Amino acid sequence: MMNEHGKSDNPIVPTKSANKTGSTVAESMEGRGLTKGNVVQQNTPRTQSWNKDVPNALDRVREIAKQDKVVKFTALLHHVTIERLREAFYGIKKDASAGVDGMTWRQYEQDLESHLEVLHSKLNRGAYRAKPSRRTYIPKGDGRKRPLGIAALEDKIVQRAVAEVLNAIYEADFLGFSYGFRPGRRPHEALDALVAAIQFKKVNFVLDADIRSYFDSMDHKWMEDFIGHRIADKRILRLVSKWLKAGVIEEGQWKASEEGSPQGASISPLLSNVYLHYVLDLWAHQWRKRYAQGDVIIVRWADDFVVGFQYQRDAKHFLSELHERFKKFSLMLHPEKTRLIRFGRFAKRDCGRIEGRSKPETIDFLGFTHYCSVNRNGKFQLRRKSIGKRFAAKLCAIKEELRVRMHQPVKEQGKWLRSVVLGYYAYHAIPGNWERIGEFRTQIARMWYRTLRRRSQKATITWEHMDKLVKRWLPPARILHPWPDERFLVTHPR
Repeated sequence: MMNEHGKSDNPIVPTKSANKTGSTVAESMEGRGLTKGNVVQQNTPRTQSWNKDVPNALDRVREIAKQDKVVKFTALLHHVTIERLREAFYGIKKDASAGVDGMTWRQYEQDLESHLEVLHSKLNRGAYRAKPSRRTYIPKGDGRKRPLGIAALEDKIVQRAVAEVLNAIYEADFLGFSYGFRPGRRPHEALDALVAAIQFKKVNFVLDADIRSYFDSMDHKWMEDFIGHRIADKRILRLVSKWLKAGVIEEGQWKASEEGSPQGASISPLLSNVYLHYVLDLWAHQWRKRYAQGDVIIVRWADDFVVGFQYQRDAKHFLSELHERFKKFSLMLHPEKTRLIRFGRFAKRDCGRIEGRSKPETIDFLGFTHYCSVNRNGKFQLRRKSIGKRFAAKLCAIKEELRVRMHQPVKEQGKWLRSVVLGYYAYHAIPGNWERIGEFRTQIARMWYRTLRRRSQKATITWEHMDKLVKRWLPPARILHPWPDERFLVTHPR
């Protein structure tokens, strides 16, 4: 705990590793075993990346971070080398939108080495200045718009390079139930952990939580205090401060950034994880050890997290204290998206007997609706299907794109639709979701058929011809992922 001046009244930074094998069984459900070896970053030229004997300059930093959980790192900027800046540049999408500087990836590449040398020199001399982000908006699933901040190209490069250095430290600190925006961790690992935890642990109640406008609400003072727990290199701290306070350009007007971190900035995912590591993760981990009377499981992906409880009194106590905890750090749970519901192996029996409901409520997490069901033997099983609203929104977006591509050759349309279908399968083709992925392919075929018929009033296309096109270009629906509990037990045998 910190007081209002950022001093520690009750330190929440553990002196022992949060990822040691002596952790509880509940923690193993949340994926602690995946932390080891996540960050394998190379600090040597790209041409030498194949050589396993070449040492990584961050290995020593990583080892110290693992061994000493309270040590502060005083010299880190020298790890931001020209080579690391070059790697960061090539990690940026080539077709990404330009920031306020108007510099595109391809323009910068034309004289890359000269640009990087100047940029590296500015960093070492303290002459680097962060530029404001360019504000833009993208639609959200609920009809609102999500604000994004598009950083200038050199800001993206430096942020990615610094984030790689800081990840070497924070990957040793982050807890196992934190999955989002971490090297080597994928959404399906969080999904597997959630299913395994609910099926293997005694979970009867679930807190489905969402933080309201999280990226816009982080307090800069608290953020700098949290970073200061581990980082004492003043040059790195100044860089973070510059990025937080750079502001945004919207409709030609500069606006100061008094709080939050722009979504879209390369450093924002790491900063958001650091903030919630101290505000939520460490606190929740200690709370369940000190106060919980029954099992408590946690799975978090960025600002979306699910907490499962064995007892309702634990759930209500946790939720009440969580509101107070968040209020202290300028955060708030979304009132409409945060729910405490009856969920688990006995939910169907109890919701009818106690709540008068015909079936238990569901949970939406990482693109899937989770619901209580049973297997062929009548035993409890947590099942998942693609969220209906997002499924419909995806089809609408494809329909609009098909209109744009209406007069392209059929072969080009087929290649594009094939990539769309394969991309959807790669994430959504999980056991129990067969109906959704089959319907996705069917709807794509129908939209393509209507698009081809509209290309000309003279030419017509029959379903027989269309069937041949569908078989040639649209891969058949099939399940690509194993059952989540089976995969989880393979990746976490202990």
